[in-house]
Order: sequence, then C-alpha cells, then structure tokens
Amino acid sequence: MERAIAQAAEVGLTGVLVTPGPDLVYFTGYRPLAITERITMLALQQGREPAMIVPVLERPDAESSPGASALTLGDWSDGNDPYAASAALLDPKGSYAISDSAWAMHVLGLQQALPRSEYVSMTSTLPMLRAVKDADELERLTAAGAAADASFEQIVHVQFAGRIETAIGADLAGFLRDHGHSEVDFTVVGSGPNGANPHHGIGERVIEEGDMVVLDFGGTEDGYRSDTTRTVHVGEPTDEEREVFDVVRRAQQAGYEAVRPGVACQEVDRAARKVIDDAGYGECFIHRTGHGIGLATHEPPDMVEGETRELEPGMCFSIEPGIYLPGRFGVRIEDIVTVTEYGGRRLNNTVRELQIVS
Repeated sequence: MERAIAQAAEVGLTGVLVTPGPDLVYFTGYRPLAITERITMLALQQGREPAMIVPVLERPDAESSPGASALTLGDWSDGNDPYAASAALLDPKGSYAISDSAWAMHVLGLQQALPRSEYVSMTSTLPMLRAVKDADELERLTAAGAAADASFEQIVHVQFAGRIETAIGADLAGFLRDHGHSEVDFTVVGSGPNGANPHHGIGERVIEEGDMVVLDFGGTEDGYRSDTTRTVHVGEPTDEEREVFDVVRRAQQAGYEAVRPGVACQEVDRAARKVIDDAGYGECFIHRTGHGIGLATHEPPDMVEGETRELEPGMCFSIEPGIYLPGRFGVRIEDIVTVTEYGGRRLNNTVRELQIVS
C-alpha cells in the first residue's frame, strides 16, 4: 500500500482507488463472493490512513480478510447514498488512479459526488504496480506452471483423431483440476484451419488425421494463473508443417534468450519477430509476443513494439510467437518466463519439439 501511494505521487496523483478484482486481492487479500452493483472501494492516498468502504451486509467478510488490520473499514447500507459515503474518504479536488475493473456507474457516481475530482486508468498510469513478483508470488506461479506442464504431458497420450475439439478441451480441463487448479480459465483447441485463429477457443469440428492442433490452456492455482501453448500434430506432418513449426520454435527461443534485466520489453518482441520475418512469415505473426501474468492471466508488462519499459528481476510474462496461415493451420509455442538477475527462467518446461499424437 505504501509503494502504491508513493508511485501515485511520483506521477502527480493524489492516490489510488481499488475496486473488486485482482487489484483488491493484491492489496488486501479480500475477494468479495460476488462483484455486485454495490460499491466496494479501497482508498490509498498521501496523508491518510488506508481506508476501505464496503456494503454493510459484506462487512463481516471484509473484516476477516488478511489485510483488514492494515486499514480503516467503513460501510454503507441500502437506502443511503453510497457515493456520498465513498466521497468522504477522498480529497474533493483529488486526482486518482482507479482499477480498470471499476464499474462505470461507480466512477460516474464519484464524479457526481465530487465534481472537481478526476479519475484515470490504473493500468495506464501505474502499469508496473503488480508487475514485479515477490518470492511467494513466484512460488505460486511456478506451481501453476508445473501443473499446466503435467496436464500437457497427459493430453498427448489421449486419442485426438475422430474426436471433436470440445472433447479434447474437456480432457485438458480435467487434467488441470487433477493437478491442483481450482479454476480452469480457458482451453483453446484449434485444429486444422481453426488453428489459424489465435483466439479460436473450442468448437464442434472433428479432428482429423493430418491436422495441426494448437493447444492453449490455463487456469488458477492458489490465486495465481497458468498459461501455456503447445502445438501437436495428428499423424505425420508435411515438410511445410515441420518448417513452419521449426520457425516458431526458433522464434520462441530467440525471445527467451533476449530476456535479461535492463532490456526493453520491446526487444523480446523484436528478437522473436525477426526470426519469423527472416523466414518470410512476418505477415502471419499477428499479435504481440507476450503479456504479463500473475493474479490475472493478462496484465502488464507486454512484450510488444513500443513498450520501452525495462525488464526487472521478478517480472513474469509469456513468450508466445505464432504463425497463422488462414484456412490451413497455425502454430504457437508459449512459455511463462520470469526475469532473474542474470537472464530468464522458464516456468513451463515441457518439450518444444513437435509432438505427434494419434
């Protein structure tokens, strides 16, 4: 909380307003059972003690949260103006960074109650607030990555040919839960031409002999996220498919080798993209090379052109280049990587060579 207040002051803000979602969990450990229309808000600002306001019916849960002892807790009840109660915590002329997950109705309500106050996106103004992970966070991310790896090691032994994508997705979800995930956030199974859509998800297409299949999956374990991608082939691949796969594999390795403290995030993207460009597939790599991960699957920093922020030990992010040939197939390989004092450390360690499935 002190670090957030200091970072806000550095960019000329009065403080930080935190609403339910990953930010609130990060600061207080409090995760309301349901994010409702009733405002819950933590206020962190210079010259004042940390304070949080909650609906009165949710106060008992808030009082039992890990961070409750570090803040002043207030409440409001149905029938009263929640924004008048919330405004009492704030500087009427203050400028605040507010969680991206804040409901528009709450921001507008605060603006109406405090017409001289201002609000900006937390991600745009304080993007590195949760980016550098501590030892406990790294341990949880490592465990989540290992569970995802164990799930991939199982999925390559199931039958692919003749089954629909949703069946493979269900298998993956079951394996993630078997290995300790409390939630499965997504299972992408892009077979054949569906693999050329990076966010295909899963569908009713029957997987056939000769298909390339993109498997992108992840979930939540002990509060922190996993996210990994491997591409497999049903039966023997063609020479072209092997070539495309090898280009992506080399691009992923180049991105990983670019990781070290002091390097701009965009250099990871450039390193991976150069391999694909040089191989003649530059127009087929249509997304950033990576995204941060932690309490949320996607959070800063991004490995993308234009992101000049330097890597620091403890940052965690994906490296996931891909090549997508519309109407034919796609290939993507993704690992979660953390920055160390000397370079990078992968949190996903399954084989990156092309795996043949049946």
